[in-house]
Amino acid sequence: MKFEPAPLEDWMRLYYFAVDDDIGSSGVEDYSLADLRAMLGISTDELDSVVFRDSTSFGSEEVRTAIARQWGTGDPDKVMVTHGGSEAIYLVLSTLLDPSDAVVVTEPTYHTHTSIARSMGCDLRVWPLRPENGFRPDLDDLRAVVDGAKAVVVNFPHNPTGASLTPEQRDEFVEICREAGAYLVWDQAFREMVVEGEPLVDPVHDYDKAISIGTLSKGYGLPGLRVGWAIGPEDVLRGTLDLRDRMTLHLSPLVELLATRVAQKADLLVGPRMDNARKNLALLRSWAAEHPDLVDLPEPMGGVTTFPRLLGQTDTTDFCHELAREHRTLLVPGTCFGDPTRVRLGYGGPAASFARGLETLALVGEKARVQN
Repeated sequence: MKFEPAPLEDWMRLYYFAVDDDIGSSGVEDYSLADLRAMLGISTDELDSVVFRDSTSFGSEEVRTAIARQWGTGDPDKVMVTHGGSEAIYLVLSTLLDPSDAVVVTEPTYHTHTSIARSMGCDLRVWPLRPENGFRPDLDDLRAVVDGAKAVVVNFPHNPTGASLTPEQRDEFVEICREAGAYLVWDQAFREMVVEGEPLVDPVHDYDKAISIGTLSKGYGLPGLRVGWAIGPEDVLRGTLDLRDRMTLHLSPLVELLATRVAQKADLLVGPRMDNARKNLALLRSWAAEHPDLVDLPEPMGGVTTFPRLLGQTDTTDFCHELAREHRTLLVPGTCFGDPTRVRLGYGGPAASFARGLETLALVGEKARVQN
């Protein structure tokens, strides 16, 4: 199976490690091992007790139980632990789908939600998130494309727009999938990262054909730990093993130990990071109001990204190259998500760095506006 290019990953390979200020990523400030040990009470003796033998294909009983209790239904037999959410998405979609299956995806979207199905020869049906509506999902648009679909693949809060469903819309959305008989692949990478209110209820709690994809890479500030999971029907998870046996087999026992402790006390990690993100969002709103000639800022409902239009820019790619190369500031061009007039702007990082990044964006943006 030959995959199409992934422009977002290409962009991050170029600049993620080559900048000083990151206002383009979709995560929060990273935690260190020392942070985890202090916050979660992990002792040296506990680390020293780890034996580097193989783990099981689905993950150890301890880590699956912790994930099931924190994010799932409480049943560890419905949990598979993976190398990040990306592996979970790949395994689940590759197992569920066959060529010519109809698959509903949002647009814009994170690339793995579409590229796997497209590479398999599936019929992709677009559920558009419309900029004129602030990217808020319209369930009538979903109804227009869902009949006969094998699967509906979404993530709410949404990357890159920050849009989401209301609790009432979430219930209606699940019912639409149920009536269509479609699998619901619910990427909950940004579940806890809500601007206001409570996180949406995961569909695995009330729909037997839902598969939930999770990760510690986003709101938990642990992308380098490479821990994700899939929660769903046991037959779907068992079906992934033929592929996983030829890829990663299982996780490291050391990684599983850390993941278990994080899952048991998850709020300790995500709480401080979301407090910081909300403060950054308040700064972003003020900054946007001060620069009405530079940016048209949609209001995010969750996650730590938004998808603003840079006014006067028909293609933001060169602008973002200049920011990174000349000013060591990371911003992701909208071409990575199918709209060249926009950028993905991330507000989850350290407060001082985020403020500097906005100052740089304003200076470079004003210079470009004057030249144009």
